[in-house]
Amino acid sequence: MPYINQIQTSASESRLEKLIAERLKPGADKAKIDARIWDLFGETWAVMFTDLSGFSRSVAEFGIIHFLQIIYESQRLLVPCIDRYDGILLKTEGDSMLVIFRQARKAAACAIAMQRAAKRYNQDKPDTEKILLCVGLGYGKILKIGDRDVFGPEVNAASKLGEDTAKAWEILGTGTVAEHLKTLNKISLEPISTIPPGAKQAFRIIYPL
Repeated sequence: MPYINQIQTSASESRLEKLIAERLKPGADKAKIDARIWDLFGETWAVMFTDLSGFSRSVAEFGIIHFLQIIYESQRLLVPCIDRYDGILLKTEGDSMLVIFRQARKAAACAIAMQRAAKRYNQDKPDTEKILLCVGLGYGKILKIGDRDVFGPEVNAASKLGEDTAKAWEILGTGTVAEHLKTLNKISLEPISTIPPGAKQAFRIIYPL
C-alpha cells in the first residue's frame, strides 16, 4: 500500500506540472486548461489548520528540546481525535497540522473534541507544558493533489484563521463552515471582524468546553 500511494501521488503531481507547463506557453487557452485542472483535482472538503498559542515564545525561552516535547505530546493527544472523526492528516509543519474532512460538521466536532482533550491533558501540567490549541476551519471546493497538499481560497482562509487569528481555545470558521453548523446543538456562532482573504464571512464557534 505505501508503494501504491507513492505512485498515485507522483502521478497526480506529474499531471499537474504538465498542465501548468501548458498554461505557461504563449497563446495558451488558460481558461480551458484551468477547467481541466479543476476537473482532475477539484474536490469539496473541509479544511482544518491547527496551531499552538504562544509556541514561538516558548521555544525562545525553553529551547528546542522543549519544542520537540510539546509537538510530540500535542500530536499524541490530537491525532486520535482526527482518526475518530474521519479526518485525514495531510501534513505537519512545526506546531501546526493540516487536516481535511469530507464534512464540515465532523471537522467542527473534531475541533471541539481536540480542545476538550487538551483541557483534560492540561489539568495537572505546569503552564510551560500546557497545550493551548488554536483552530481554523474552511469548507468548499479545493484542489487536492494526491495526499500531499490542498490549494484554494478556503484553504488560505482556514490557514489564516487557525495560525494567525485564533487565540488559545478558539475555533474559528469561514461562512461556508458556519452554514453547516447552524443546526448543531449546544454550539453557537459569533461573527468576527477579522475576515481572511478567500472568505466572505468568519465566525467564532462558541462551544461548551
